Amino acid sequence: MKPLILGLSAALTLSACADFGTMGRASEPRAGFARTEAAARSAGLKAAWHLTPAEVAANAARVRARVQGKTVNADTAVQVALVNNRALQARYAELGLSSTELWEAAMGPVPTLGVSATGLAGDAARSLEAALATSLLDIATAKPRTRVAQIRFEQAELAALSETMALAVETRRAWIEAVGAFEAAALIGQAQGTAEAASELASQLGQTGALNRADQAREHAFTAELAAERAAARLEAEVAKERLLRLMGLWGGDLDVFVPDALPGLPGRPRGAADIERLALQNRPDLAAGRLELDAVALDYRLEGRTRMISDVALAAGGEAEREDGETDRTAVLDLDFEIPLYDTGRLVSKRGQMAYLKAANALADQAIAARAEARIAQRQVTGRHAIARQWRDQVVPLRAEIDEQALLSYNGMLTSAFDLLEDARDGLEARLSAAEAKKDYWIAETDVTAAIWGGPISSEGGDE
Repeated sequence: MKPLILGLSAALTLSACADFGTMGRASEPRAGFARTEAAARSAGLKAAWHLTPAEVAANAARVRARVQGKTVNADTAVQVALVNNRALQARYAELGLSSTELWEAAMGPVPTLGVSATGLAGDAARSLEAALATSLLDIATAKPRTRVAQIRFEQAELAALSETMALAVETRRAWIEAVGAFEAAALIGQAQGTAEAASELASQLGQTGALNRADQAREHAFTAELAAERAAARLEAEVAKERLLRLMGLWGGDLDVFVPDALPGLPGRPRGAADIERLALQNRPDLAAGRLELDAVALDYRLEGRTRMISDVALAAGGEAEREDGETDRTAVLDLDFEIPLYDTGRLVSKRGQMAYLKAANALADQAIAARAEARIAQRQVTGRHAIARQWRDQVVPLRAEIDEQALLSYNGMLTSAFDLLEDARDGLEARLSAAEAKKDYWIAETDVTAAIWGGPISSEGGDE
């Protein structure tokens, strides 16, 4: 039985190369999710990963209680999306799959043990054979392969974080677009009442002969145009709201959700950061993933240099024992089978590794340059958009309001006609719509600041997508 014991001891020795610490971390139910939770918390958000039907049901109940029949602000919309969006939950599941790959790599090569006993019944001869088969290559490269798997797992962590922040940015932008569209529709609706009154007045004046048909048609056309514009604005608002609900993961009976009729007013000062470039380089997941890719390429290069020269190595080790006539004959067994390639790949592997590393390094440098540029653009956009919106709010709209007030006084004093009053009303509506659009552009630009720092889609022109 000694050879059998020796074979078992060898198996245990080979299995000792397993990295039990990494295995423990990778086998946790939500392995790698702590990174996303911590980063989201730093950004004032909360992420959740639901693993069981009970957790999914409990989350659905919480979401329903939070939004059903209520008017949601931007923060609530973003928070609901982070815990209720199924695409994000699928990304977290991909993180879980990556953790299983790391777990498998950390286990190391799994030895196989074959035991057989042969002989004829009644004969004194007995044969016990213990054979241990494993791969020399797997043993030799267990630690580097575990390190590569660790890098891939960390990249999966960053991908989950990136998806989380991107969803937060996209949801906030969708909320801004929806509320901005409803605000524009409301402004057009306010002007529509005045236009309808003017149209009715034009009809009455036309009956008395005080207004020709062309002027009547102009007033009727303005009323009809406003009606069409309001219908278009309402449609745009409803579609924007549907996009928001989609990102929030709401459907069916959970769609009884409302958004405000107007965006918040401008803050006193634009949001921004003097060190926005540093914050972007420090926090963006795509840059961290690029740095990990450099490590992975370097490790792949070193592994490639060792493994291509011997493409397959297998070791069978153990002992064979035969007992006959009361004596035991022990024979050591050691079979080494390997295949050597017919050409020298040293220079080929060296060049491939060099080019792969240069590709990854230059791609990372380009990412960093782009991140810096996006951060600078976001900072300039949020400052500029705030100034533009403030100009509309503080200068243009008050002046238009004064014009409307004076026009009404002139009309009441019979110094001007009703149609002059309506012409001024048209211009006032355009000013209010432009002011609302400028305010929306500011809030989009502020969202782009978050995207520049934490990652996520950035609008092409700070609000004009």
